[in-house]
Amino acid sequence: MNVQPPISELDLRRATMCQLLHWLAVERVQPQALAETYLEAIERLNPQLNAYLGLSSTMLQEQALAAQHRRRDGVIGRLDGIPIALKDNFDVAGWPTSAGLAGRQKPVSDDAHVVSRLRASGAVLIGKTNMDEGALGAVTDNPHFGATHNPHRHGYTAGGSSGGAAAAVAAGLAVAAVGSDSLGSIRIPASYCGVYALKPTHGEISARGMVPAARRLDTVGLIARSADDLTVLLQVLAGYDADDARSRRRRVALSPPDWEPGRLRAGFLPDLRAVGVHQDVVDVFEAALAKWPRELGERRTVDFADWDFARTRRAGLLLMEAEMLGTFASDLATDDHVSEHFRRLLGYAAGKSAADYAAADRVLDAATLKMRRLFAQIDVLVLPTTPQGAFPLDAAVPDSQADLTSFASLAGCPAVNIPMGYLPDGMPIGLQLVGARGSDLRLLELASVCAATLDVEPAYPAIR
Repeated sequence: MNVQPPISELDLRRATMCQLLHWLAVERVQPQALAETYLEAIERLNPQLNAYLGLSSTMLQEQALAAQHRRRDGVIGRLDGIPIALKDNFDVAGWPTSAGLAGRQKPVSDDAHVVSRLRASGAVLIGKTNMDEGALGAVTDNPHFGATHNPHRHGYTAGGSSGGAAAAVAAGLAVAAVGSDSLGSIRIPASYCGVYALKPTHGEISARGMVPAARRLDTVGLIARSADDLTVLLQVLAGYDADDARSRRRRVALSPPDWEPGRLRAGFLPDLRAVGVHQDVVDVFEAALAKWPRELGERRTVDFADWDFARTRRAGLLLMEAEMLGTFASDLATDDHVSEHFRRLLGYAAGKSAADYAAADRVLDAATLKMRRLFAQIDVLVLPTTPQGAFPLDAAVPDSQADLTSFASLAGCPAVNIPMGYLPDGMPIGLQLVGARGSDLRLLELASVCAATLDVEPAYPAIR
């Protein structure tokens, strides 16, 4: 009889979800032991990281025990026993949904749609992760709950607004995490923290039960430690929800993952520096491309002269701020529920006219047309995820963080972030693959191929 040695705590925390599913299937690890490993790591490391706002050890252990019983009885879900974190703008029955605001402490009665899907799949819900106030920001330096630190370097931003989710996955405090992305809130922290992320086609995963930022932009986003993990999560969570007005009943069918690298048409911006990408990021990007002589097929330069990245990002931001005036109206009416900074940001939208909002809204139509023309010429757009890497929490926040992520959001396209290397200061940085609506599975397949060839992802867990 071949008795294999027990799996170490570090190996459990660094493993991908697919690896853990295999170990669970062959009983090399039990759901309870896996949950206890993550719980112990969170209790030990979260005080310095501040990725989690709240979790219940009792609830975690009860879920793990139930998963263990299901595995014993032979009737299991797709993610049975896998510990997953949730950004604190998703409703979980019995828990408050703060959305990053201090005054939202009343427990909610119903689960968000994605939470119901996760429960049905057998996932073990760990807890709620830190985020920017109202999901309006890309730093996760929350005035009410404190800053989340980048697990690769204390004192540096994890990005945002899903910074707690990305930090938890990179630090080995969650196998995967579910967050939200309106202008880059999944991809920016994934780039800074060195993890994989997917912003699906708009409407592919129901956003019911998620506190909205801007409904025409909001998507449920996924974070994991491999592209294959993202594929599994997408398959579990995607699907039509009649109670979500933005949910898609296959208006754009998901394309099968059948791209042939030799026939692939990959598009590139003519000059990354001209759109504000830092030289050190350009250097890492070019080094990554040099390792893919065949994977990206035919390389084409695409014309983005008609697309002002900064202006269109600001248009999306106005849509978010204007909608948040309604979403957080009761919080704004109370002096201590929101920070002065958040109040000032929304005050900017309050001072704009209906014509200003309509002009910003038309940018989404322009993005759709741009997307159609673009993907008639190419299959995938390849560019850095962020113009810069993670920066100190006490440094000035660059306005350009979402410049390269906002196009996919405004156009409703899927986009995948993969780690592409390290900057001179040792911090990770991400590369972004953007495709036409419905090309989610194709992007994930390409991301998996490219990541395997590049082989530069950080050594998880980033903090031990």
